[in-house]
Amino acid sequence: MVKPEDIDLPDVVAEVKAAFDRYEKALNTNDVAVLDDTFRIDRRTIRYGMGEILYGHEEIAAFRAARSPSGLLRTISKTVITTYGRDFAVASTLFHRDSMPGKVGRQMQTWARFPDGWHVVAAHVSAIDENSVWKPS
Repeated sequence: MVKPEDIDLPDVVAEVKAAFDRYEKALNTNDVAVLDDTFRIDRRTIRYGMGEILYGHEEIAAFRAARSPSGLLRTISKTVITTYGRDFAVASTLFHRDSMPGKVGRQMQTWARFPDGWHVVAAHVSAIDENSVWKPS
């Protein structure tokens, strides 16, 4: 059970942020080895992408290996990393790409700590029209 005082422990947030930043750099430079290492090597790891539905690390790695490296550069904003205890976290961010004019991308990742470090165990990436984004008044 996660106690309220164990949410967003500063040292754990810093660890997950470092892992998230490593992934983000690898995404922008198409460092497939780091991208593959970020996702947990397990058949239960899931990634729902912009145009793909991937079940298991093998499918995720195959997608990364086949994907074109062009148009991957992006800027991120409104990144929120929330940790629950010392071994579980969720990272959410918005992103923009020149290759996606008029769209805002959304990414959510579920991170878990394993003996070899932090890994994404589930991820969802999608995009919507920027003009359709509801904002509180």
